[in-house]
Amino acid sequence: MPEVVVKIPKELEGEMKSFPEMEWSTLIRRLLREELEGMLKLREIVSKSKFTEQDVEELSVRIDKSLSERFLKSRG
Repeated sequence: MPEVVVKIPKELEGEMKSFPEMEWSTLIRRLLREELEGMLKLREIVSKSKFTEQDVEELSVRIDKSLSERFLKSRG
């Protein structure tokens, strides 16, 4: 089985040590599996999309404008 090296910040390492009973490798494997499954589902959904990059860009601009207007109205 391949190995992955993960660098943990000191403060996080200290917090992890407060749970010595925890099997961190198992948790990390589970989290990686869940994340990968989500990415695979997203890929499947996107592969069925008929949107072009231009469609996505136009939709993004419309959403940004709408959110901006809503924010400005909420500010009075």
